[in-house]
Amino acid sequence: MTPEVERLPKDASIQQVAQKMKDLDVGTIPVYDGDRLVGMVTDRDITLRVVAEGCDVASTPAHAVMTPEVIYCFEDQTVEEAAQLMEQHQIRRLVVLNRDKRLVGIVSLGDLATHRQGKKAAGEALSEISKAA
Repeated sequence: MTPEVERLPKDASIQQVAQKMKDLDVGTIPVYDGDRLVGMVTDRDITLRVVAEGCDVASTPAHAVMTPEVIYCFEDQTVEEAAQLMEQHQIRRLVVLNRDKRLVGIVSLGDLATHRQGKKAAGEALSEISKAA
C-alpha cells in the first residue's frame, strides 16, 4: 500500500484537488472534514461531475462532487480480502484504515500485483473489474 496519503479538506476547490492530483501523479484524493474521512474525489468525478456539467473549477468545492461512499479495508486484513473488496465494488484503489478508522494508506491493483501473495488475487480482481467496465 501507499502510506502517508495526501488529503484535502472538503471545502478545497476542484482546481486545488486537480493540482494536488497532478503534483502527486495520482487519480484519487481523500476528502476530510476535520479529522474525519468523508469521501473521495477521483479524476473520473472531476470529469463527469465538474467538466461535463460546466462547473467552475475554482469555486466548486470538493464535497460537491466527491464520492461519499468510501469502500475500505482494515490494515490487518489479508491481501486476498482487499482484492475481493476491490473486485466486489469494481474499484482499482482501496482505502486502508486502522481499527480506529483512521486513514493509514491506499492500496491499488498495482500494489497487489507487486506483492508475491497478491499476484493471483490482483489478476482475478482486475479480470472482474474489467468485465463490468
